[in-house]
Amino acid sequence: MLNKLKTIAKNLLAITWIRRTYEVVNRGFLESFGSSRVLTHVFFTGNFLAFNREQSAVLRGRRNYYRNKSTARTTHVELRRNVHRLEKGLTMRPRRDVFARDYITETIEFYEAAVAQQCSAPGTIDQPELDWAHDVLSEYFAVSARTDRTVEAARARFESAPYDAEPTGKIPHPKEQLSDLGYDDLEKLVLQRRSVRWYEQRPVERELIDKALLLARQAPTACNRIPYEFRVYDDPELAREIAQIPFGTAGYAENIPAIAVVVGKLESYFSPRDRHAIYVDGSLASMQFILALETLGLSSTVINWPDFEPLEAKMQRRLKLDTSDRVIMLIGFGYAHEEGLVPYSAKKDLDTFRRYND
Repeated sequence: MLNKLKTIAKNLLAITWIRRTYEVVNRGFLESFGSSRVLTHVFFTGNFLAFNREQSAVLRGRRNYYRNKSTARTTHVELRRNVHRLEKGLTMRPRRDVFARDYITETIEFYEAAVAQQCSAPGTIDQPELDWAHDVLSEYFAVSARTDRTVEAARARFESAPYDAEPTGKIPHPKEQLSDLGYDDLEKLVLQRRSVRWYEQRPVERELIDKALLLARQAPTACNRIPYEFRVYDDPELAREIAQIPFGTAGYAENIPAIAVVVGKLESYFSPRDRHAIYVDGSLASMQFILALETLGLSSTVINWPDFEPLEAKMQRRLKLDTSDRVIMLIGFGYAHEEGLVPYSAKKDLDTFRRYND
């Protein structure tokens, strides 16, 4: 027994020595190559695989963006972007008599493409999206002064487009006060939401999942592009399979009855400057999805997704993702088991993360 304890002690000392040696060497590299952008570039030139998947995804997304413009699609992200830009112009105070002249022609081209698809293949396009575009464009031309040739040429093309639609009221309007929910009520909901890893083994009704997703889509996104998908797996066997792909789910993955994989769509952008928008927009939607689940009697846990090539490749194959698709996170959910425990997870004090005018 004594010899066994000595062996364990020696192994622990060896592990500690390896860890400390690695940390010293690693810090040396980081202090050297992290001291300037030039040295950082040199480092990643030799270590080019570190961000290769992300770089490939951004480039493929840009390629797909332009390819998609000439194909029939359910949703036209370029039209969504420009219509939202018009909306922002309509809400300006004071509002200009003429605005958007630098992109109104392009917007009409996008609109014409969507109308042409609707006429040639009815039901293949998101009807509320097309109605929204029609309403906003109608409002734009109604308030624009008839003094600019570019705007007037766009007006003529809009009026000649073969889309006879009744107004649906999807135009800028005063903010509505729809809820009497107070801070204390919201605080209770937020505190109630905890990362639950132990669930009852019973199915989650799809009606409830869809209701939560309807609230998730109301989260703000850059230019209203909604550049994400929720890939939902509510078959217990599939949910367990997907849950076991990322790190950090050992010991409870097999307990998750349903899971959503939040996937960012880089094909929504024509410029690399917007490459981070999928993570911001997808995360905002995910939080609203999680809170909506709570109101429906369901619990959830966010599963971190590491940028680790073997797991990226495995998830890409399993979900049949395009190179331009990026997994943002996974969300396991279901009915919390009454005997399951949740971590206390002490939060930082307000003074540690809040700064005013600093």
